[in-house]
Formats: sequence, C-alpha cells, structure tokens
Amino acid sequence: MENELTALSTIFTEFYYWVTVVLMFLIHVGFCMYEVGVSRHKNQMHTLMKNTMVIPLVTITWFFFGWWIYWALPNGPWIGTSILSGTSGLEIEGAYGAALAAPWASSMAVNLGDHIYGVFWAAFLLFSWTAASIVSGAVIERIRMSAFGILAIAIGSVFWVIDASWGWHFDGWMLKILGYHDAYASGVIHAVAGGFALGILVVLGPRIGKFAQDGTPRNIGPKNPWLVTIGLFLIYTGFWGFYAACNVPIFEVGAEYGMEGVTYFTATNIYMTPTTLSGITFNFLMSLSGGLLAGYWVSKGDAFWTYSLGLAGIICASAGNDLYHPLQAMLIAMVGAYIAYKLHYWVENKFKIDDAVGAVAVHGYAGVAGLIICGFVLWGYPSSAYSVGEMWNGSNYAPINPLGMFLGAIVMFGVLGFLPGYVLAKILNGMGKLRIPHEVELAGMDYNVMEAAKADEDAFVAAEK
Repeated sequence: MENELTALSTIFTEFYYWVTVVLMFLIHVGFCMYEVGVSRHKNQMHTLMKNTMVIPLVTITWFFFGWWIYWALPNGPWIGTSILSGTSGLEIEGAYGAALAAPWASSMAVNLGDHIYGVFWAAFLLFSWTAASIVSGAVIERIRMSAFGILAIAIGSVFWVIDASWGWHFDGWMLKILGYHDAYASGVIHAVAGGFALGILVVLGPRIGKFAQDGTPRNIGPKNPWLVTIGLFLIYTGFWGFYAACNVPIFEVGAEYGMEGVTYFTATNIYMTPTTLSGITFNFLMSLSGGLLAGYWVSKGDAFWTYSLGLAGIICASAGNDLYHPLQAMLIAMVGAYIAYKLHYWVENKFKIDDAVGAVAVHGYAGVAGLIICGFVLWGYPSSAYSVGEMWNGSNYAPINPLGMFLGAIVMFGVLGFLPGYVLAKILNGMGKLRIPHEVELAGMDYNVMEAAKADEDAFVAAEK
C-alpha cells in the first residue's frame, strides 16, 4: 500500500464488509429458526436440513459461476462486450469485470494482496443465501430435498444474480434505460425470490389438509411461537448488516460526478450515489416500526403476522431508503405491510396457493409494492449519481420514474422470478421429482429419521439386557 492513510482506508473497508457478512449470517440463522418454528413436529428436521443445505449448495455454485454472472451481464439481453470485460486489479470504483470473477482467476486464490475482493464476494454470497431461504419457507412440509437443492441453486446462483447485474450493478441497463432504482433490494432480492417461490407453489400444490373439500383454507399455525419470534428478530438484526453491505463505505466523489477539481470522500449506496449509515439507520428503524404497527393493526394482533409484516415494511421501503425522509419510510412500510397481508389471503382464497410462512407476501408482494411506490415518491431523482457526471462515455442514466419502476417490478417478480420458478417446477414435477409421496407427507418428512432413532434406542436397550 502506498501510505498509512491508504492502508487504513483499505483495511477499514475490508473489516467493514467482514462485519456485514457476520451480521447477515444471522439472517440465515433466523430463517432456520423461523421455518422450524412454523413446521409441524413431524417435519422439523427436514425443514432444518433443507435450509442448512442452502449453505454448501449455493456457496459452491456461487464460487463457480454465480459471481461471474453478476459482472458478466450488466448489459442484459444485448450482452455486448460485457462478458469479456476484465481488469488486472481490484478497484472499488471500477468495473471488476467477468474475467476477474472467474473461478480460475488469481483473485479467487489465497492472495495476501487482496483486502476487499473476498469479503465483498462473501457479502453478495449472503444475499444469495437469503434469496434461496425465502423460497425455502414457502415450500416447507412437501418438497423433496433434491428438488429444493436444484431450485435453491437456480435462484441463489443464477436468477437473482441476473437481476442484480441488470438492476443493481452501477452500470446495469435497467438503471440507464428504465431509471430503475432499488438501493436496498426491494426487487433485486425480495421480489425476485417471492416471484420464484410463487411459481413453484403453483405447481407444487398445497399441503395435505390445508384446504377443506369446499376449498375453504384451514389455518396451520406456527407450532413453536418462540422460535418464530426469535428467528424473525434475528432476521431484523441481520438486516442491519444487509443494509450496510449494500453500501460502499469510502468513495471519492468529484470529477466522476461532474465536479472537476473537487475531492470529496463519502459513503455511497451500491449505485455509487452518496449516502450515510446515519441516514439509512433512521429509515431502517422507521420502516420496521411502520411495518410492525400496520401488521399489528391489520392482523388484529396476530403475533406471527405482526412480526412478519415488520419485515415486509422494511422490504417495501428498501428500494428508496437511501433517499426517503424517515416519515416517508414509515408510511411506505405501513402501506407495504397492509398490501402484503391482504394479497396473501386474497391469493390463498382465489387460487388455492399454500404459502406456508407468507414468504411470497412478505418478500414478493411487499417488494413489488416498494418498487412501484418508489417510482412515484422519487420521480425525477437520478437513478444513479453517475447520471450527473460524464462517466461511461457520457451516457446519461434515465431518472427514476413510475413507468420504469413498474416495468422493473415486472422483470424482477415475473420474468426472472415467477417464470423460471414455474418452468423448473414443471420440469421436476413431470419427472416425478418435485413433491414427496402422499404417504410420506402423511407420516411426516422426518419419519425415516425417527425410525432410525427408535431402532438405535431399541438396539441399545437390547444390548443392556
């Protein structure tokens, strides 16, 4: 490193992303506890192991191709030259390039000169785990482990990564052409995973006993409210890391923003637009509070939905929480929580969709609502600070606008979410590999585990005799 100040800045950035990874790990712990708490006792080990296996499956595939996709496809359907772009070193403010993200690149080996790349890679990996875990909750108690593994890889290392490359990359085509803005991933992670889960549920079908013969839905409530409560509070806690990981902690703005001769360092969001941790802390807490209040009111005090809709509130406000006033964040969160709750039960009654934990509602419907609301509230704001300067050959980005955000919501929830989820589920179902057999579902997905434990106990007792 050139000097002590450069070293301090670099090591701080490395430590900053490392802390976000540790905090986001709590999101996955929370999902495990939350889903096990909702599952019936006969399915709890299967639910736990399904979510646990997200870690190795998505991590390994993310290493081999998921990370590469993010840097390879920002130009979207008209790929252009982006696939072959690359740089010889790592610079936060520059394009890493697909070549640098390939699994055989020197950056993917033990490298004492790397102080940022690995932890930044890990932060995005934890986003991938989140996308897969959102799907996991919706499909509990009836999906085969092998089928879920395939679907987890698809959403965790392919489809959410494509939408991130299109709408979260600072050079993404959706920013430039549509004016898409999604600073903390209302659409990029949550809407796409919610749509993907809905596509699977359409094919997978409801749990046995969820609907009466006349189609009336039965409530299959949480079996362990304490696990649900602690799990969701851990997800809230992990979201602090999630928000921070969506920022760049130190970035020099000046000439790149059309301010020649000006040197100014600040934190930015993922689009390199100046922001602060202080500002998003206001908005995070206000959106959580708005979601909890609206959730308590609309669900008439139901604990499960109160906690879940607190999360929906955060997700709804996340698209614009880098620019909202705290009161806007609170009100938008309340609207998102209301929409998520009402749509969940309307879809359940109308289409007989069994979303076991409300994942499609909390992540998908709230995420879509957040994108559309952002288009109106931030209408005219720059989608990225790069639109102010003369970067990228002087091509200006479209400003944030309702139509662009609506089209972006369709891309996220429908094109990259629902459609691939539905198609993959159809293929797996056609092969007889999607859903567990009827008799196994009745006995419980932990039946073999319990039988093995009983056999061990019987053998021990016999040996004692």
